[in-house]
Amino acid sequence: MNSIKKQARAAGFLYLLACLPAPFALIYVPNTLIVPGNATATASKILASESMFRLGMAGELISSVAFIFVVLALYRLFQGVNKRQATLMVTLYVISVPISFLNVLNEIAALILLRGADFLSVFTKPQLDALAMVFLRLHSFGFVVAAIFWGLWLFPFGLLVYRSGFLPRILGVWLIINCFAYVIPSFTSLLLPQYRDVVTRTALPFLLGEAAIVLWLLIKGAKDQPLDAPASSLVGG
Repeated sequence: MNSIKKQARAAGFLYLLACLPAPFALIYVPNTLIVPGNATATASKILASESMFRLGMAGELISSVAFIFVVLALYRLFQGVNKRQATLMVTLYVISVPISFLNVLNEIAALILLRGADFLSVFTKPQLDALAMVFLRLHSFGFVVAAIFWGLWLFPFGLLVYRSGFLPRILGVWLIINCFAYVIPSFTSLLLPQYRDVVTRTALPFLLGEAAIVLWLLIKGAKDQPLDAPASSLVGG
């Protein structure tokens, strides 16, 4: 018989794998290749490291798809706690997937402009660089929109952890805090961009809830119970 502990560790392993491409694709590549406010320098860096830029696009897509399997594994783990909340958790994450996929099209558009195909010969090189920068800016705002849902799915996830009885409640609280650490900076970027940097820096320490749950699931698993145990026993009542 499969156990809660085995299922928790499997979900944690998938979670870790899904997270691996993110630092490279979402942090390293943009910070390395994009020069804020300088379209010409950005164009030169991207064309000189086109393979890295393309790997970043692939990493975004791979991570988005991999997280579908993560939330499905978590659904299987928590459906006995509260099926409605588990379904909401899956739904909120899945909404972010088409946003992330469409967002990669902005990078593809930027690369097409920078490579300067024949049909773009009516534009000068500085114009193409500037247009590419526009698409890269759109890409960065695409992250802002996707991050709203990267945060929202953590709220029902945190509630499920809190109510489960087989994971520490503090992890559930931390996930709920992590939810707001995504959502608040995202809305700040859209509504009050002048405060974006301050709010984002303030939220950074609260983004560790996911790291905590991944490590706990991998190392400790969960209190070992049969997966077919009644839901009442899973929530302590």
